[in-house]
Amino acid sequence: MRDDLFGKRDAFTHIAWAFVLYLIGVILFGAWVRITGSGAGCGAHWPTCHGDVVPVLDNIKTKIEFTHRLTSGACGIFSLGVVGWAWRKFGRGRILYAALVTLLFVIIEGAVGAGIVLKELVEDDTSIARAVVISFHLVNTLALTGAASLTAWWAGGNDAPSPRALPRRAALVALALGAIGAVSMSGAITALGDTLFPVDPATSGHLLAHVNEGLSAANHFLVRLRVVHPILAVVSAAGLLALANHILQSEAAPRNARRWAILCAVAVCGEVALGLLNVIMHAPGFLQLGHLFVAQCVWITTLVMSVSYLTPSEGR
Repeated sequence: MRDDLFGKRDAFTHIAWAFVLYLIGVILFGAWVRITGSGAGCGAHWPTCHGDVVPVLDNIKTKIEFTHRLTSGACGIFSLGVVGWAWRKFGRGRILYAALVTLLFVIIEGAVGAGIVLKELVEDDTSIARAVVISFHLVNTLALTGAASLTAWWAGGNDAPSPRALPRRAALVALALGAIGAVSMSGAITALGDTLFPVDPATSGHLLAHVNEGLSAANHFLVRLRVVHPILAVVSAAGLLALANHILQSEAAPRNARRWAILCAVAVCGEVALGLLNVIMHAPGFLQLGHLFVAQCVWITTLVMSVSYLTPSEGR
């Protein structure tokens, strides 16, 4: 087991972690497409844009959507390169399999994006179908960045979890990762509601009044569901901090698990702070992007911390 935070520093490991960062950038760009209402920037056409392979970029929404498609398409090329390199460098094994799973989720991500465009679940669509699809979309991005992160982590010489890991440890990890998934799904729905039904700061009143008004049966379901995400987020944040503290206080926990526990705790605290700012400032676009970025940091640090925690053979 490597003693470095990220493992050994060779070309493949650097590229694998760079791919993780690139994926996060593409995910943030996708959120910007939603925030700016640019999802229909290429019309109901996919993979072409307004029926053209190279469209006329005559308006800002077309530019944003077409650029997002280009950067998303590059994920597939990048992922194929990582798979090929992993096969050549490591052969069959967990690193290659993690890279292949990453490629699988890249393909699913593209298919979901295509479905959203072709079914016109974009711009001002307020249907339940859009809420369901966007929730699945977000969960798939977690699986995607998670698989890519594990590819980089294991390529750094770090061990895989042991089947002999204590059942209690595995249960805690499963609960933590499941909580992040649930919070992320509710966050995707909340972000959609904030985009489609923005709050007017001049008429919103104090926070309690705003919450009570939002729960009114007369409101759209996306508005009424806004209250769910903060509650889930606070409960989940408390649980993640408790898990991170447990790992930090445990003498049996591997050294790298404790290091990643510190990063996880910092990311969780930052996410809670950004979430509070989003509520107070009525979710401006730049804060939504910051919130999503730190959410990915929470996910990745929790995942790597958990994998390390379930690896009893790691050096202490």
